[in-house]
Amino acid sequence: MIVEERDYRLKPGKLGLFVATYEKHGLPLQLKHLGKFLGYFTTEIGELNHVVALWGYEGLDDRARRRAAMLADPEWQAYLGMVADYLDVQNTRILTPSNFSPIQ
Repeated sequence: MIVEERDYRLKPGKLGLFVATYEKHGLPLQLKHLGKFLGYFTTEIGELNHVVALWGYEGLDDRARRRAAMLADPEWQAYLGMVADYLDVQNTRILTPSNFSPIQ
């Protein structure tokens, strides 16, 4: 298993709008297409205006196949248009759980 960490830095004042729009429109589409939903977080201390999402996949091929299907979905493209003006920076990391991690 791999874990994808997606970290979005939002423009100031847009965090609440982004999270609400994601919950209503983005999350249902991602649940339809992507792997195992592990969590969704916002920052309160340190660098603010961040959202972090964690998704689990069987491997890189599984991730690539699922994300390609989602990107081809017209509803996903419409969602991206809804949130494009809220985003400032996006970072993605692929994490491999250690053999003693509770996430496997």
